[in-house]
Amino acid sequence: MNIHEYQAKAVLREFGVPTTRGIAAFSTEEAVNAAQQLEGPVYVVKAQIHAGGRGKAGGVKVVRAVEDVEVEAKRLLGSVLVTHQTGPRGKEVHRIYVEEGSSIDREFYLSVLVDRTTSRIAFVVSTEGGMDIEHVAKETPEKIVTVEVDPATGVMPHHGRRVASALRLTGDLAKQAENLVTKLYNAFVAKDMTMLEINPLVVTKDGQLICLDAKIGFEGNALYRHPDVVALRDLTEEDDKEVEASKFDLNYIALDGTIGCMVNGAGLAMATMDIIKLYGEAPANFLDVGGGASKDKVTAAFKILSSDPNVKGILINIFGGIMRCDVIAGGVVEAVKEVGLSVPLVVRLEGTNVDLGKKIIADSGLNVVSADDLDDAAQKIVKAVRGG
Repeated sequence: MNIHEYQAKAVLREFGVPTTRGIAAFSTEEAVNAAQQLEGPVYVVKAQIHAGGRGKAGGVKVVRAVEDVEVEAKRLLGSVLVTHQTGPRGKEVHRIYVEEGSSIDREFYLSVLVDRTTSRIAFVVSTEGGMDIEHVAKETPEKIVTVEVDPATGVMPHHGRRVASALRLTGDLAKQAENLVTKLYNAFVAKDMTMLEINPLVVTKDGQLICLDAKIGFEGNALYRHPDVVALRDLTEEDDKEVEASKFDLNYIALDGTIGCMVNGAGLAMATMDIIKLYGEAPANFLDVGGGASKDKVTAAFKILSSDPNVKGILINIFGGIMRCDVIAGGVVEAVKEVGLSVPLVVRLEGTNVDLGKKIIADSGLNVVSADDLDDAAQKIVKAVRGG
């Protein structure tokens, strides 16, 4: 789960992390009121969307008067911002963040993440703040330094000193960096974050280390421990189908293809998407109904697939281990009778109660194509989507 910049900064301030002062606004009037409460004369007006690259797309503007805040608020609110992370469709701006300007001396990059290779929390820092870290990694990888934290000890003073050294900070700024590293680590662990990015982390001209931007991602499986974080969720930033899937505990991710997939098991789902690509089409989604899906869950999953206007055909691929084929079949039949079937449907069942599952589908009278194995299923759904 991701949150907006202004929300991320509020979370970090709970742990004493220094940030600039700002106020979120959902209308032009609120933006003007926010600017009047802040210390001018420089203000920063920021579009709040769950994507990076806002500045290059015109989503971040520095202005020098309250009247200019009003102009930028009118321009941004309701506009569609297209960045390198949003895709060509972009994202509509529903809220903005009006922030006090900062007198910047230097900019750095800092992030905290879980290194999957070492299973440790790691600080990734660079003197090249304000730039796309991917570009820095490609062009000048030597400018990126990683500092790992042993979970047995947790964060220690030497971690902060290493970060300060990598950023070439000395004296009081080095002490500020050490303190910041501890606070960020504590926030990361306490809130079950998966990613915390500060870009840029800045040194102001009066010698203060401040988080000028903040992006936070949380571990979805740990959200039950953090109702305060769940309350920050912005459903307008998420795909409607993914939101609906989350209500039924379905593992669903929308993609750009034409073939809707319903599979049980993440590995089988990935293999199903791969073989669809092999035969020249693309999956419209990743959908894992899980090993213990109920009929209601399967019905909900089918409705989600059917509601996607990009779906030109549906492939159901079930291996009945814990999941029973008759349960899947019953859910499919119930869903089709309720919402109808306007696209080709290919079903491949194998495993527990497979004969009963096939009988349920055969006796339903539905226009369903059966497949003997995954290869056969993929070829049939691709052929059907292409009008075969």
